[in-house]
Amino acid sequence: MIQRRDRTLACRGTIVDFYRDTVVLPDGHTEEWDYVRHKRGGGAAAVPVLPDGRIILIRQYRQAIDAETLELPAGTRDSEEEPSEETARRELLEETGYAAERFVRLAQLKTAVAYCSETVDVYLAENVSREGEQRLDATEDISFAFYELGELLDRIRTGEICDAKTVAGILAYAEYRQTGDGL
Repeated sequence: MIQRRDRTLACRGTIVDFYRDTVVLPDGHTEEWDYVRHKRGGGAAAVPVLPDGRIILIRQYRQAIDAETLELPAGTRDSEEEPSEETARRELLEETGYAAERFVRLAQLKTAVAYCSETVDVYLAENVSREGEQRLDATEDISFAFYELGELLDRIRTGEICDAKTVAGILAYAEYRQTGDGL
């Protein structure tokens, strides 16, 4: 069994801290592995479904991949204590100006288990309706549009939608429509 012998802070970030772990392998050799600790535990995402069945997705630039992505509205918790459903509600309203009548948890994701502690809870946001304008942070440039589920599944197949929480959320919603079961 692999055992961690030591964890050393390598770099302190705004939302994540970077560590260097020393681990002992089953054969007795030691190696150094990277570990990323999400300071707020992670975040939440919403699959916002309008009464007519269309789904709202946002489009935004992501500097880590130097590209625009098509994603579910989502964001980081304000603190480790903030309930993830509250995060999903807040981010949906801020990024789209829409609110939902009801939230159902569809999935809990560990986004990168090989090196990161981040958890993202994905919620179905049912019967969304316009509540006002977007309330974007100064660093956000987000647009949004409406899509049919079949179109989003096709965009996942072609690779146009590649964000992990979005792929998982849309697939979990498609399953929910078949079974009616959330988490």
